[in-house]
Amino acid sequence: MNFETINLEIAERKATLTLNRPNAMNAMDFTMMRELADCFEALHNEKDVQILIIRGEGRVFSAGGDVKMMVSSDDFSDFGTIMEDISRLVKAYYTLPMITIAQIHGAAAGLGFSLALGSDIIVAEQSSKLAMNFIGIGLVPDGAGHFFMKERLGTPKAKQMIWEGKVLNGNEALALGLIDYNVEDGQASVTVDQLVGKLLASPILAMIETKQILHNSNLPHLEKVLEGESAGQVKMRQTQDHLEGIQAFVGKRMPQFEGK
Repeated sequence: MNFETINLEIAERKATLTLNRPNAMNAMDFTMMRELADCFEALHNEKDVQILIIRGEGRVFSAGGDVKMMVSSDDFSDFGTIMEDISRLVKAYYTLPMITIAQIHGAAAGLGFSLALGSDIIVAEQSSKLAMNFIGIGLVPDGAGHFFMKERLGTPKAKQMIWEGKVLNGNEALALGLIDYNVEDGQASVTVDQLVGKLLASPILAMIETKQILHNSNLPHLEKVLEGESAGQVKMRQTQDHLEGIQAFVGKRMPQFEGK
């Protein structure tokens, strides 16, 4: 499989997917979203692969959705297509018949954090900057961010974290239960390699079967959340607060929201 914005390497029972837009902090544009969806769907046919690692090239995991893309696109038919690709990639990733591991260094924000939270195991370095920060530009989480935050935190805490949009380091995220391993800077890949070795020496078929049973039972709820996020995001894209949030982000100033 050849891609423009991601790299996929398969070595026997393990696959490694690298988000590969380092000059844009691995921000997810139209192309990356579509390629991720296509890649995850194709991986369902790789019957020998039992573990998938997702990592980011360069200084970060992913800065989230590409804000430049939002600024340049006012066509809501395009935006509907984007949301369809996001829903497609999330469902394909969540139902993968393999153990998925997010290997995080640097920022994992917005849609990038949603993707990481969809993983079975999350390893993050101490100085990582983890944020469900859609609120800063007047949007709601997408990529099933609501679903995954609720899974990890429960509804009351998920709401609070989404509303705050707080940036967390590895220690803070571990204390909340948002990640599974908090490791020293530069040690994420070492830790992931150790986990892979342990998993491959385990009865991994039984582990994958347990994942499938649990995830398949949750799938109707996931699909409902994705539908809600898609409809909600279209509404929020048309608000004055979103326009102000984008302009403030681009202008590197504090936004002045008015609830409109």
